[in-house]
Amino acid sequence: MQSRAFQKIHSKIDKITKATITLTASDVGNEEMAWVDDRLAQVVKINGDNVTLQIFVGTEGISTEAQVVFLGKPQTLKVSEDLAGRFFDAYGNPIDGGPEVEGEEREIGGPSVNPVRRKQPNQLIATGIAGIDLNNTLVTGQKIPFFADSDQPYNEVMANVALKAEADKIILGGMGLSNDDYLYFKALFENAGALDKIISFINTTENPPVERLLVPDMALTAAEYFAVDKNEKVLVLLTDMTLYADALAIVSNKMDQIPSKDSMPGSLYSDLAKLYEKAVQFPAGGSITIIAVTTLSGGDITHAIPDNTGYITEGQLFLRTDTDIGKVIVDPFRSLSRLKQQVIGKKTRDDHGQVMNAAVRLYADAAEAKTKRDNGFDLSEYDERTLKFAREYSNSLLAIDVDLNTDDMLDVTWRLLENHFSKDEVGIKKTVTDKYWKGAE
Repeated sequence: MQSRAFQKIHSKIDKITKATITLTASDVGNEEMAWVDDRLAQVVKINGDNVTLQIFVGTEGISTEAQVVFLGKPQTLKVSEDLAGRFFDAYGNPIDGGPEVEGEEREIGGPSVNPVRRKQPNQLIATGIAGIDLNNTLVTGQKIPFFADSDQPYNEVMANVALKAEADKIILGGMGLSNDDYLYFKALFENAGALDKIISFINTTENPPVERLLVPDMALTAAEYFAVDKNEKVLVLLTDMTLYADALAIVSNKMDQIPSKDSMPGSLYSDLAKLYEKAVQFPAGGSITIIAVTTLSGGDITHAIPDNTGYITEGQLFLRTDTDIGKVIVDPFRSLSRLKQQVIGKKTRDDHGQVMNAAVRLYADAAEAKTKRDNGFDLSEYDERTLKFAREYSNSLLAIDVDLNTDDMLDVTWRLLENHFSKDEVGIKKTVTDKYWKGAE
């Protein structure tokens, strides 16, 4: 072994697989980066002096005499205000034609925030999408996934959230994006003039799948800089966590590890939790909120990826196509934000909770009426009114293309209730209807 300042150089590899190499080395740290014949690699396993590195672009063409240069540190990202408005690859290199970012170098993938530095989340973060803000209101410091079938426009939803959310910085982590999706995000952000607060880390289908493993850590390292150092409200959007987990499985399988449920690695829960637990509300005001997409295989919610995600996160948002209106909506029955009570009626208008509950109950009555109709039963006059209400409610409030602030959402809901029901049928407290009910029975 030769050595030079701050680097350890080896030239004997003991084992080569499709994605990894193993060699004998000492004084090497977990997740430390290295160059293997000019290919970037990362330490993924240490067993005594046996060190296994994952080669991001694959091991094809690497010989057992290839030069391995350990860099003495994990992957890093340079952080500064210059990150804003930029697009980067999984390694933090610019892909938008702009200059390299100058700033402080920080290791990615560090530990989650110490619990004593956390504050109970209690600040509203509005997304501008009524199906979320009205029925599943989010709180700064929350972590929540979108569960969606692979053919649904989840990236369109994420882009809309990026443009509408009330946050100081939006950080997008795109994993396995098609080139069209990447260009869609880029063009949309540029044309909307929103680049000054959006930072994007992108891995496309043209890049090696294992590079996806770096993207969330890059995004969250940038988020921690703005939330901690700058006291800013940061929203992190990660899409698609299923492709991230698939990359974990690729590496695990090529390291000959025994897979767990659904061919996923046994470490899946801790790998996901390490990312999601970066969501935090700091006492000083800065925060990191995480919204992630988890695509479902044939709508299977029991698959290991959504199953583990559900145990870690604070609720879930479901997308589905409403066949009555032909639009994708945020499903009010399967979606749930477990922290919404922290802000509903406290950071939003005092009628929010009452209106939300009444509208969802009447929407459920419409679902029952639809089942009766589909099974050939006669519908009552009340059933007919609930069906009309449900169509208008879906179209005016649940559809993902609805862009309203929270007060306007509540006003629209009041008008729909007044148009189709009496005060008694709505079942809202008299003190609230006296204040907000404008129509005549």
